Amino acid sequence: MAMTIQWYPGHMTKARRMMQEDIKLIDLIIELVDARVPLSSRNPDIDELGKNKARLILLNKADLADSAVNDAWMTYFRQQGYTVLQVNSKNGTGIKAISQKVQEACREKIERDRKRGIKNRPIRAMVAGIPNVGKSTFINAYAGKNCAKTGNKPGVTKGKQWIRMGKGLELLDTPGILWPKFEDQQVGIRLAMIGSINENILNIEELSLLAIDFLRENYPGAINRQYEVEEEAEKPLEVLERIAERRKCLAKGGEYDYAKAAAMFMDDFRNGRIGRISLEKPAEENE
Repeated sequence: MAMTIQWYPGHMTKARRMMQEDIKLIDLIIELVDARVPLSSRNPDIDELGKNKARLILLNKADLADSAVNDAWMTYFRQQGYTVLQVNSKNGTGIKAISQKVQEACREKIERDRKRGIKNRPIRAMVAGIPNVGKSTFINAYAGKNCAKTGNKPGVTKGKQWIRMGKGLELLDTPGILWPKFEDQQVGIRLAMIGSINENILNIEELSLLAIDFLRENYPGAINRQYEVEEEAEKPLEVLERIAERRKCLAKGGEYDYAKAAAMFMDDFRNGRIGRISLEKPAEENE
């Protein structure tokens, strides 16, 4: 794959430093990842930053990912010692189970408090994740409209706001923003495929050909079912041309409008219309 993606925003260092300060105040990190690319949508720094903190990983947008692969990722993360849950922040699936998972993730902390005679102290949590993974949607879905900001607390850095999520949990409302590291180009390509990278730096046509190739190899028949085009014997570009014909993505003179066809195809790909697609599996990471 020849596509090269570089995307290091200048404020990454500042965001990381702020997150380091915030982590001192919390008991639990709730980390959102995209269920279609759970490792590519993580920042490796979070394990270093979150050492000695309870951890809950939410496989967000689980409805867009392959359900069998979701289950494999659940097992994978549990084996790494994390508490893990599948959610869909947009429609609220899994959100009700989070409070129980928070208790599960913080069992040791709750037990320590109990031994010290501290009862009912709320768990303080931070939501972390890379851009476009759905943090704001999740916070809105989880907090709902009835959440109350508890304001500044004595001894807590001035200006930090806490959202009370019922008796047992407070959420720091400055979410930890981490940035993906593209040391492996495949990470950048996977994030581009799910739409997590600014479109302006991408060649959408090239990306669509990579996606077509991936689907033919890993989800044979998916393109055919959606577009009723031959996918097996054709080259990726020819498949895109067949799709352009089917969906009337044609320029003047009957020429193929590759950009329009590619954009439409990638929109279908990202929104689950071609099927539930996972772009990485745990087995690949353990080889």
